[in-house]
Amino acid sequence: MSPTQTSNDPTAKVPPRLVPRIELKGLTSDRASSRLLQDGPNATPDTSVHPLRNALAKFWAPVPWLLEASIALELVLHKYSEAAIIAGLLIFNAGLAYFQEGRAQATLAALKSRLALTASVERDGKWETIPATELVRGDLVKLSLGSVVAADVHLTDGSVLLDQSMLTGESLPIEAGPGTDTYAGALVKRGEATAEVTATGAKTKFGRTVELVRTAHVESSQEKAVLRIVRNLAIFNGIIILLIGAYAYAHAMPWSEITPLLLTSLLAAIPVALPATFTLAAALGARALAELGVLPTRLSAVDEAATIDVLCSDKTGTLTRNELSVTSVRPMPGFDEAHVLGFAALASSEGGQDSVDAAIRLASSKKPASDLPKLTAFVPFDPAKKTSEATGTDSTGGVRRIIKGAFTVVISLTAPSPTAARIADELEKQGFRVLAVAAGAPSSLQLIGLIALSDPPRKDSASLISELQTLGVRTVMVTGDAPATAAIVAHAVGLKGAICPPGPIPDRVAPKDYSVFAGILPEGKYNLVKAFQKNGHEVGMCGDGANDAPALRQAQIGIAVSTATDVAKSAAGVVLTTPGLEGIVAAIKEGRITFQRILTYTLNSVIKKIAQVLLLAIGLVMTGHAVLTPLLMVIIMITGDFLAMSLTTDRVRPSQNPNAWEIGKITTAGVVLGGFFLTYCTAILAVGKFELGLGIDALRTLSVVAIVYGSQATIYAIRERRHLWGLRPTIWLVLSSMADLLIISTLAIAGIAMAPLPIGVVAGELGAAIVFGLVLDGVKIPLFARLRIS
Repeated sequence: MSPTQTSNDPTAKVPPRLVPRIELKGLTSDRASSRLLQDGPNATPDTSVHPLRNALAKFWAPVPWLLEASIALELVLHKYSEAAIIAGLLIFNAGLAYFQEGRAQATLAALKSRLALTASVERDGKWETIPATELVRGDLVKLSLGSVVAADVHLTDGSVLLDQSMLTGESLPIEAGPGTDTYAGALVKRGEATAEVTATGAKTKFGRTVELVRTAHVESSQEKAVLRIVRNLAIFNGIIILLIGAYAYAHAMPWSEITPLLLTSLLAAIPVALPATFTLAAALGARALAELGVLPTRLSAVDEAATIDVLCSDKTGTLTRNELSVTSVRPMPGFDEAHVLGFAALASSEGGQDSVDAAIRLASSKKPASDLPKLTAFVPFDPAKKTSEATGTDSTGGVRRIIKGAFTVVISLTAPSPTAARIADELEKQGFRVLAVAAGAPSSLQLIGLIALSDPPRKDSASLISELQTLGVRTVMVTGDAPATAAIVAHAVGLKGAICPPGPIPDRVAPKDYSVFAGILPEGKYNLVKAFQKNGHEVGMCGDGANDAPALRQAQIGIAVSTATDVAKSAAGVVLTTPGLEGIVAAIKEGRITFQRILTYTLNSVIKKIAQVLLLAIGLVMTGHAVLTPLLMVIIMITGDFLAMSLTTDRVRPSQNPNAWEIGKITTAGVVLGGFFLTYCTAILAVGKFELGLGIDALRTLSVVAIVYGSQATIYAIRERRHLWGLRPTIWLVLSSMADLLIISTLAIAGIAMAPLPIGVVAGELGAAIVFGLVLDGVKIPLFARLRIS
């Protein structure tokens, strides 16, 4: 072991004896003011968006544009009631979206809350306390117990125990002395030191993390799905609407009829409730997850959980328990484990924040030795000596001296032991932290044993990774710890692949190439997530510290474990509130249930929108008039689109593999099944026109009833990927269907807002819809199989 290693962390370099002390003086006030103007304050910039601007943005998207255009046309036609109804639908959609966004600003606020508010600095030859925002490069600052490091600094004097885990991912505090660099946000847990400021504000390691979180963004699959569905419908139906307008104009229809016809066509093409359905389905999924101790911080994360095929898991606090424990005790000849631990416990502080001492005392309490010396004096750990020491008296009254510390230091105080050196080397190569314990007369110490410590894996980590594998999700470990330590944990939890060599992340890296990425800094984790995404993977990222925040934000779904900081929780899409990682599996399963519900609604919406616009075209040719009016179209939107949102509560079969929004396949299925829906509606219209001899007003009622009844038949045909009788629908779906059928039937028979129809005609339409549903159920099974929609 290197002489620069400490007893608390043998891998940490501590150079107090190697780096000469450098006498530095603080800046003058004038010099500090000059640098403050040059570099700016020691703070991250405020990039928060005004709430009003955020709210207005919800009205600037494809679906709102179509609704806003419809409102304008209704106002032009003096259809104020219809305009008000559409405006209500628009506000409903925007309101749901508004309260589920803005996570990046919450992340930045949590990050800033970790910064020290004040700092002790030498200015004009004297020490004073100033706001941390006024620190500049070259300032000489004092670090003391309990303080938070306010900027990136270079230690020039003294020694401190630093907790940098929230930035670097190091699972244990490190001893730092002259020559050591540390970062803004680190916590001083012991000692006192003087340091020179090397970077402030956005240029600090902490500031770069903030900037990564601010710029990290991946468009959710929900956003992309809605945009692509609306785009495809707009292109397809837009062409049809133009043809309808051209046909009407060519046949000399008056503008008083063409304008309502075009407005009706536009309303028929809008998937008005699609964004709201995405939101509602995710909200219900989030509520189900909350009951399992999993809290989504943004609703889109519920749907995203269904799509991930790679999980990047942090090691410390995620796969491990984030608590040091004694892994192995190697007693020397003549001693046993109980006595080695007992002597080590005597040379360990009771209480305090030293995790090494706490682990040793806990292990000793489980294996008590009966004849230990009685403690008379204790000297706490000295980072300069790299040892702690105790003095006691044995049963004969003899004085016993006990030394615990770095192996190279302790062995230098005892007789050489090649066997102990070999054992220490083996343990260190396995990634353990190794301490030596010596005891005996003050002038004649004897090595009595070695103690190896590690951060053990969680008991559920291996089973979690195995279950994720069955769900089609590959797990890789991403950690800032050394490769040797990471490899031990990876093997323990069942990650048996290769370890990525240290250095920059390869551009073409794939999850199957490596199981472990060790020695990764925050930028590296962020870049790894982006590299996986660039190669077509949907990425989930687990983490617990501020160092994980950028990657958590960039991933399709960031998962903050129960021990995570507020920083990580704000950046993540999902927060686990209970120990262990079983919540990840729950999130994936619930996400896939939510995905299936949204997929059913989306398919139903695409089928209807295509069929409705084409029905207007066919009806125009068949009757010479618009077979639907704007008011009737609004009724269809309310009874059909919004009542169909009950699909978000339906029973579904989650898929066994990651889901994906394959819009091309969804559109193809929508066109094919929409063709059958159109055939059904056209047949109804033809019977009414040519067999029953109905007038245009009655034909319009006939068309409305056909669309509503056919829509209900479509829902029950496609809600199950197998035959429609496979899964029993929920009570909410059944009640909404009954309400839909009752409302439209009552309006049609009573002649409310439309021409009346005989009850026999309405009953005949209902029978035809049942037959249509059974036909559609038979068609959809081979179609879904061919398109691999599951």
